[in-house]
Amino acid sequence: MDTTFVAPMGDRGRLVVPAELRARQHWEQGARLLMIETDGGVILVTREQAKSLVRSQLAGKDLVAALLADRRSAAAAEDEIE
Repeated sequence: MDTTFVAPMGDRGRLVVPAELRARQHWEQGARLLMIETDGGVILVTREQAKSLVRSQLAGKDLVAALLADRRSAAAAEDEIE
C-alpha cells in the first residue's frame, strides 16, 4: 500500500492532507497527528498508529535481558577502574 501523496505547504506552515489519504487512514477532522522526525524523514501518524509501530518494532525483543547485559557490562567496567 505504498502510495505517494503531495501536500504543498501553505501560509504559516499549514499542510492540507489529501482527502484520499485521510480516508484511507481513517483520519477524521480534528484528528491529532504526531510528526516523528527520523534520520530518513518525517513520519505522520496518529497516537494509536505510533503505538502500533513501536510495538511491532519491539516485538520479540527481550528488553529486560538487554538492559541487564548493559548493566553487567557497566558494572564490570567500573570494577576494572577501582
